[in-house]
Amino acid sequence: MVSLIQSRWRQLGRAWSRRQWRSLGRFSLLLSVCFAFVVACTSSPTTETETPAESADGAGSDRISIGTTLTVRTLDPADSYEIFPGILLHNLGDQLYAYEPGSTELIPQLAAEMPTISEDGLTYVIPLREDVVFHDGTPFDAEAMVFSLERFMQNGGRPAFLLADRIASVEATGDYEITITLNSPFAAFTALLTFWGVTPVPSESYEIAEGSFIPDSFIGTGPYKLAAFNSDSIKLDVNEDYWGEKPANGGIDIQIFSSPANLYNTFKTGGIDVAYQTLDPEQIADLERTADEGNWQVIEAGTTVVNYMSLNQKIAPLDDVRVRQAIAAMIDRNLVNERVFQGQAEPLYSLIPTSFDVYEPVLQEAYGDGDFELAEQLLREAGFSEENPFNFEIWYPSASTTRSVVANTLKESFETGLPGLVTVTVQTAESATLWGNVDKGVYPSVLANWYPDYYDVDTFVQPFLSCEKGSAATLCEEGASQGNGSFYYSERANELVSAQQSEQDPEARKAIIKDIQALLQADVPYIPLWQNKDYVFAHDGIEGVAIQPTQQFLMWQISRGS
Repeated sequence: MVSLIQSRWRQLGRAWSRRQWRSLGRFSLLLSVCFAFVVACTSSPTTETETPAESADGAGSDRISIGTTLTVRTLDPADSYEIFPGILLHNLGDQLYAYEPGSTELIPQLAAEMPTISEDGLTYVIPLREDVVFHDGTPFDAEAMVFSLERFMQNGGRPAFLLADRIASVEATGDYEITITLNSPFAAFTALLTFWGVTPVPSESYEIAEGSFIPDSFIGTGPYKLAAFNSDSIKLDVNEDYWGEKPANGGIDIQIFSSPANLYNTFKTGGIDVAYQTLDPEQIADLERTADEGNWQVIEAGTTVVNYMSLNQKIAPLDDVRVRQAIAAMIDRNLVNERVFQGQAEPLYSLIPTSFDVYEPVLQEAYGDGDFELAEQLLREAGFSEENPFNFEIWYPSASTTRSVVANTLKESFETGLPGLVTVTVQTAESATLWGNVDKGVYPSVLANWYPDYYDVDTFVQPFLSCEKGSAATLCEEGASQGNGSFYYSERANELVSAQQSEQDPEARKAIIKDIQALLQADVPYIPLWQNKDYVFAHDGIEGVAIQPTQQFLMWQISRGS
């Protein structure tokens, strides 16, 4: 997983400010997963290590030790909007729905069945399990679930808009049944109910009040209880009263490291069982090369992180579709993957990740990789020449080492491929400044990325292509594409985004998504660049370590082999 998530604009910019914060938080927490390429290539890994947190059960314990560089701002589900707290909440709590481990098949979790959905797509009736208790012994029922959903929406936490913008009402219609009414049909709503913030908490310990959060403790219903929570370590104990499958281990001890180098060296010397998030490309490559002699496993998976370039149509000449198409043709994703990521990424040709069956490599089909002949044709048609060269600015956040390398790789490639016809200027700004100005139209192009809130294709089209207010003449004045800095406005895109959101038939929805990707190919408001890979390393004898297709990390599956 990576950092720097460009934001989604919801309700006239209210959600944009929250997503902006999320971008900065994820940037600081997750940047180093693939992105210290320059440092990694100019120096050998340090030998410094950190002392891992000592398990209370001592040697021979069936507890599992996990190392990470990620930190936790809050464990309150109503305010948690970062990756690592989300992973913890998926292990400490339950949601109404989850995914069958190893697949993307939705299954009931705290819900007893899949929802009954009204014909108009507005009403969801959800029966609940009757055998669930909270960690403190409080019974779980419909009232507890309604309380938790209302708290999530009303307390004003960073992810509150995810439900508040969708739900008209939620009520207990039985002791173990809730009914949720939506403002408008939303085909992805069941998937949204897998979001980690939709984990219930007991009303005896939490309250509904604006800004009321409990960041450093947690009471839920999941397979683990929170035993200790410190800045450098977190301890999860098995919930012996868990209603579902019990953990395959005796608990989890998480050590938070101050740097990738310390995580890398502590894992190599056997100080922890599992290393997950985040290691630099050279460290990952070394652990892959030495896996056999070091007696550890390399678990690799794709991610749903979309890295892209946003093109601002309010700034000439990017208002000319031929120029945007020419930039798409000049991009050589394979060059970027090898030079920047040492092959630890995957070229991406749509805003939709390759893990979705509706993914189509539309930009590859139309523009290829590094097709400078096509780019030259398009630029000359747009009026550019050696006497009037195309001057292109690429912006990125100054703290991002990887985007520095990506931007300069593109600069060298463009200027070498079309000497005299194209010049590239690489520009940087501090992260808060950059993301604070993106929706103001300050930058011609920005390198950014996007991490979804839940596993559904809607999260890769609505945040980019929809616009609430605008026209073909003014472009997007208020809405998602403004927040992402492209200012793209298309009546057809708005119609298609709305149609896929309300379409309940999966095959019909796929056809709509195909049309949306065709619009991306033709209009090029964004250029998808790469999709990250995720890595986790585990010593031999540690079993059940896996990264889920939805990017969750299920700690209860991990065990210590005999």
